[in-house]
Amino acid sequence: MSADEAVMDLAVVGSRRLSNLLLASAVSIGGIGFLLTSASSRLGRNLMPIGHAADLTWVPQGLVMGLYGIAAVFLATYLWTVILIDVGAGSNRFDRARGQALISRRGFRQLIEVAIPLAEIQAVKVEVRDGLSPQRRLALRVRSRRDLPLTRVGEPMPLADLERSGAELARFLGVPLEGV
Repeated sequence: MSADEAVMDLAVVGSRRLSNLLLASAVSIGGIGFLLTSASSRLGRNLMPIGHAADLTWVPQGLVMGLYGIAAVFLATYLWTVILIDVGAGSNRFDRARGQALISRRGFRQLIEVAIPLAEIQAVKVEVRDGLSPQRRLALRVRSRRDLPLTRVGEPMPLADLERSGAELARFLGVPLEGV
């Protein structure tokens, strides 16, 4: 998108990512496996295609496996619900003609929107923190407010993409780029 246009609209990826899909699938399969192992232990018949779950004693092994299975099914239900709703998805819309930035995200039960006058935006901030839990994000420094994050939560963006998009946004808004 060129800086000459009056509107810049940036999409933000939510929870519908491959990593979340793989995690929800693994938790679902594991939970069903624990429940089948527990049921096999209780019934005395192998309900699982592998292993000898019927040989486990019901108390305490089969019972504990059932509790793990129930916990995993609840967690998987939550994960699939978050993926289905696509929590965190939204857009960052900067409109020079209206003089407004509209940051919108899909929450768990509602749409969250924050409108900011472009005149209150002081800078575009690039934050890079490496280490055990790396964080790379783009944020708006807004007058009399906390910094407003613009990038997705989760996987850190490649540094080149982060710097490029930060510079492009700062150029579009006519504000300085901080943190590079």
